[in-house]
Amino acid sequence: MSLKTAIIGSGNIGCDILCKVLAHPDLDCTLVAGRSPHSAGLAFARERGVAITADGIEGLFARIGEFDLVFDATSAADHERHAPRLIEAGKVIINLTPAALGQLCVPSLNGLELTGASNVNMITCGGQASIPLAAAIARANPGVRYIEVVSSISAESAGPATRRNLSNYITTTEQALRRFTGCTQVKAILNINPAKPNVYMQTAVSALIAQVDLAATRREVERAVALVREAVPGYEVIVDLHYSEGRLFTMVRVEGAGDYLDPSAGNLDIITATATHMAALMARGRSAVRAA
Repeated sequence: MSLKTAIIGSGNIGCDILCKVLAHPDLDCTLVAGRSPHSAGLAFARERGVAITADGIEGLFARIGEFDLVFDATSAADHERHAPRLIEAGKVIINLTPAALGQLCVPSLNGLELTGASNVNMITCGGQASIPLAAAIARANPGVRYIEVVSSISAESAGPATRRNLSNYITTTEQALRRFTGCTQVKAILNINPAKPNVYMQTAVSALIAQVDLAATRREVERAVALVREAVPGYEVIVDLHYSEGRLFTMVRVEGAGDYLDPSAGNLDIITATATHMAALMARGRSAVRAA
């Protein structure tokens, strides 16, 4: 039996995750909630046969018995209001906003540990792109002193909520970097590039390390990339590991599936694909419990 889900937020992220949920055999979308009856995202959902409401969280609660899991694709401030109410109602949340609520999740690292969580925090697009690499580097090199991650995304892929939430983006990404690497000195940077044609998402990871085991690091990075690619096939290392004067550097490019925006919007794809993957892990966990 598929896991019944709802989506709150009808912007780029909400529409892209709708595409992925509709295509997944373990998931079913029963409702998309937005706040404007003129929303292009709500029209997009309605055209695909999904029920909609323009009454936001209140519209969601009017149909609260029709789903078990909510993808929150709104904003950090909105999620802080939504989360307590949804948890009290017994609904599982997958948080796609940069609000610092819920258990930090990178599915390739700790997804299986969080299948019973009530609020799963998908961090940020830059977090999903960088943390698997940063964690791989830290596993291979216990002496990491500093980690810096820089993501560049196209302006077209950065919606209004993304732009409003830049401070939350930095805070949550850095919190997650510390959590998954054990390195206390970290920095996250996001560049929004207005160039045309659209630039593809790229994320650079730098680490300051006195001595590097390059062979072990390469093995860990290759393993990390392979695991991410199970959910995000367009995740690819484009600058091989390079070590010079105490600094280790690598870079990935993320090509999106093109479900809603064009493939340059890998930042959209990496967070919606990993969120969908996490929801599928939860669905399978529930099916296993019922079977037992």
